Amino acid sequence: MIPLQLSLIAALLCFLSGMPALLSVVSVKLGRKLAFYLISMAAVCGLCAVIMHLIVNGQIEVLETIWKSPFGSLQFRLDGLSAFFMIPVLLVGVSISLYNCGYSSSSANNRAESLLTFYFGIIISSIIMLLLAASGATMLIFWEVMALSVFFAMCMEHGRQEVREAGLQYLVASHVTVLVLLMMYSFLGQGGVTLFPAPGTMDASSASATIIMLLALVGFGLKAGIMPLHVWLPAAHANAPSTVSAFMSGIILKMGIYGLLRTLSFFSAPPLWWGVLLLVLGVISTVVGVLFAIGQHDLKRLLAYHSIENIGIIVMGIGIALIGLGCDNRILFVLGMAGALLHVLNHALFKSLLFLTAGTVIDTAGTRDMDRMGGLSRVLPFTSVAFLIGAVAICGLPPLNGFVSELFIYLGIFKGFGLTSGNVASVMALAAVALALTGGLAVACFVKVFGSVFLGSARTILPAYHENRARSAAMAVLAFFCVLIGVLPFSVVRLLEPVVQSLFPQQGVLLPSIQTTAGVYGISGMAALLILAVVVLFVCYLNRLKSTPVSSSVTWDCGYAAPTSSMQYTASSFAEMLVRIFSGILRPEYKEPPMTSLFPEQESFYSHVPEVTLDKGIIPFMLAVDRRLSSVRRLQSGQLNRYLMYIFVALIVLLTISYFS
Repeated sequence: MIPLQLSLIAALLCFLSGMPALLSVVSVKLGRKLAFYLISMAAVCGLCAVIMHLIVNGQIEVLETIWKSPFGSLQFRLDGLSAFFMIPVLLVGVSISLYNCGYSSSSANNRAESLLTFYFGIIISSIIMLLLAASGATMLIFWEVMALSVFFAMCMEHGRQEVREAGLQYLVASHVTVLVLLMMYSFLGQGGVTLFPAPGTMDASSASATIIMLLALVGFGLKAGIMPLHVWLPAAHANAPSTVSAFMSGIILKMGIYGLLRTLSFFSAPPLWWGVLLLVLGVISTVVGVLFAIGQHDLKRLLAYHSIENIGIIVMGIGIALIGLGCDNRILFVLGMAGALLHVLNHALFKSLLFLTAGTVIDTAGTRDMDRMGGLSRVLPFTSVAFLIGAVAICGLPPLNGFVSELFIYLGIFKGFGLTSGNVASVMALAAVALALTGGLAVACFVKVFGSVFLGSARTILPAYHENRARSAAMAVLAFFCVLIGVLPFSVVRLLEPVVQSLFPQQGVLLPSIQTTAGVYGISGMAALLILAVVVLFVCYLNRLKSTPVSSSVTWDCGYAAPTSSMQYTASSFAEMLVRIFSGILRPEYKEPPMTSLFPEQESFYSHVPEVTLDKGIIPFMLAVDRRLSSVRRLQSGQLNRYLMYIFVALIVLLTISYFS
């Protein structure tokens, strides 16, 4: 059986996975288990197809269906890019399905949870088919199926107003994306009939190529969450069920990156400004995304802004690769593209892990507000360790996977700074500073999160909660891959080599090896030494504890005789200094109590960092347009005679124009 057939079987199994949950005779728990078994079978088929294609044969396979749609027949193709993107889809999909088996917050007859299991299978299936699409029409069909199924899944709690608003924002953004992509494919000349062009077969110097690139950047960038096209993302991730948030952040956003890479691969010798534009957009998304994350006290909204940050890192890698093509520098292309692709996989793993741990935390604490959490490591020891692994990975610290992909991008920036001049070199220098600043701010942000959520004293009464085996196993799988890629990066670099080669426009020309260019084995040696040092220090620490008497005491009480949990740092107070420093960007809102006496009565303090682009830009603009055009609504009177008059007048005008033209 060829890899393409195995991939289609995987999509079919995922499509069928949620069907049993819809049957009235099947309980919610049994429906989830059956879905997990089918998705696991799909993951085996899909990963076998990926390995066969990327390692064994590497031949591009094409399949055309007999059934004809209004836009032509459906066409599918498995190549290096689609095969690589299937890896995170299947790994994250099976992990979340396993996590769902331990979801205990719903009753046995909860219809909404059964629908969520059904929609989740549809989402994975549509994404696999989207990745296999070989023409514009085929891709748009499954793109719309993916968008609608995600909308239904994220709006399961539609009784809440904030969920309805987030769902509406997501739906509007999804349909705008489809409209932009329709325009792009019309310029591309696809029409849904022919296959996508082979890599490097289109001229990038024409005006139509520029239009296609800009439309792809807007359409796919809106789905990926590139700033300032990210307006739907924070609310959608914050208000969706935690499993849906994990899949949206880990996988759905990457479909925008996939579409952008697929479109850019059509062109040979792209202009240098394409790469510079993407690099600048990546820098903006990275820095501003992490700044907005620091200002959040909603746990899931904070993780959503970190998704924007990491999408920016991926876009920076793509920009470096395009600059390498523009400068005819293959090393720059290899480092940038390898870093971007590897960060796609890495971000899918550690961000899904963080959202799943956040789901357990929220179910335990009963709130998303970190200012009301604290001391959760006592009741969630495994979850706290899993969150710590994800936090270290997302901060780009060794020896975990986030460090490896960011190191590739760092190396590309430094190589580009030495091999370019003028404005391009200045942008490269700016990118290096931005990436370093982002790393430091990300560390500060997750110190805030881990300290306020898991450490310290509990701010509320903690429930008697026991960690679920299925949930813990799902988090352990994702954490294992975060460690594996960080310690043994050459295990995944072998899969990257054929993908990067397939995206290079000069077919048949060998590129420099990623392993030798990035020094992958040196990264493994450094990671091994770091782990050994940590283990030795930990053993020494345990021996020191055994020989030293241990006593219990309170922490520093700041001079208070009876310290309480309300006196400790909250997430908001920890980040206050940084929020005020960057207040020109974040535009924080404060509600401070007036102090009128030496002994004031009980007061409250409120701080909030709004979504500036949406709350301060788009919504006021749309309201202004609505007020300006309110008089036009009078034309829609609902009276048939007026509408007939409109048609008659329009017909007379058109006939007059045609007569005199």
